[in-house]
Amino acid sequence: MRVMVMVKATEQSEAGVMPSEQLLADMGRFNEQLVKAGVMLAGEGLHPSAKGARVRFSGKDRSVVDGPFAETKELVAGFWLWQVRSLDEAIEWVKRCPNPHEGPSEIEIRPVFEADDFGEEFTPELREQEQRLRDQLERN
Repeated sequence: MRVMVMVKATEQSEAGVMPSEQLLADMGRFNEQLVKAGVMLAGEGLHPSAKGARVRFSGKDRSVVDGPFAETKELVAGFWLWQVRSLDEAIEWVKRCPNPHEGPSEIEIRPVFEADDFGEEFTPELREQEQRLRDQLERN
């Protein structure tokens, strides 16, 4: 199963406070363990929400809201995409992770939808299209 592992933002990360050299080194070692174990598929830190935007949908209308966004506890400061056998395995990996921020921190783990999760609505034609796109992404 694939899981998205999200490092929640803090007031400090939203203020643009960069991680210490020690934290960068600790995270580098942790990421090495993930790669060597065949768990890590991707992972990146994110700039503060002040540098981002949101696009809101209302029917056919679209509106853009520039950051920063007020609810820090709802924001993501970084992410990993992991391939694991179970949610429990992902939890065990996160428990080994260095604390991503000075002080209290939170990391959220969410399973990624797989084709079979969509049932009959995900027709053979849609599955074929999905596979073509995945193949194209791998070639790029």
